[in-house]
Amino acid sequence: MKHLISTDDLTKADLERLFDLADQIKKNPKKFATALSGKVIATLFYEPSTRTRCSFESAILKLGASVVSTENARENASAFKGESLEDTIKTMSGYVDAIIMRHPENDSAARAAAVATVPFINAGSGSSEHPTQAILDAYTIREFINSPLDRRGGAKRRGSLNNLKVAVVGDLKYGRTANSLIKLLSPNKIYALAPIGLEPEFNAIKCNSFNDIPHDVDVIYQTRIQRERLPAGVKPESFTITKAILDKFSPQTLLMHPLPRNDEISTDCDIDPRSVYFKQAHNGLYTRMALLLMVVK
Repeated sequence: MKHLISTDDLTKADLERLFDLADQIKKNPKKFATALSGKVIATLFYEPSTRTRCSFESAILKLGASVVSTENARENASAFKGESLEDTIKTMSGYVDAIIMRHPENDSAARAAAVATVPFINAGSGSSEHPTQAILDAYTIREFINSPLDRRGGAKRRGSLNNLKVAVVGDLKYGRTANSLIKLLSPNKIYALAPIGLEPEFNAIKCNSFNDIPHDVDVIYQTRIQRERLPAGVKPESFTITKAILDKFSPQTLLMHPLPRNDEISTDCDIDPRSVYFKQAHNGLYTRMALLLMVVK
């Protein structure tokens, strides 16, 4: 795997290898402290980012590589002077050993990878893809899914991404995190709860309220709703998960969120052991370290 543009670029074997490597890193990070010594990696962010950029840059440093970074490339880089994305990537390819980029345009990652002569990683492109977020989300599900009994046959189930029931909530039309994750979780059963006009393009069982989501769903994946996109009369509070709503679901149901959150999940859910969104964010460090080890030679 030279580039990561989309979750479509990942085979099941790639994913298992990445997860296994992330497990090793998480258990013994010092073992990998010089794994990329001497490498230089660029992070080009044309949109604001906290978790993705900082976890990538931390991953780079923890692997012994160096980082060159542009946090607001639309204003602080040559794009402000009118340079094309392709010219920027061609130039940067001569300076570094890999490029990580976030960009507001849906086709930006494919365009960048087409001209990059070093490994390229998509850290978010428009509303279409966020593959490294999907990877850490799937890794988190794999880590925490631990049902005492498999509902189908009575066997213990742990670490599996199969035979799941997953509910995705929020802006599912423009939410690139959900779009990427659903690709990785196919063909599991997906339930979708979204405001009118923000319904997903992927296949899912439509829900009109939290009451329509089965109480024994394995995962509730909440996403951020941008109020400016809501149709008139639609209240964002209708899609907020409170502790009272969470308690309607199984003790094994995981509550996830890619963060940052506004008021999609009330803070009274934070102490519930089913709420794993901060652990989910921390897993981004280990999965991105593993990805870099797989991509950067």
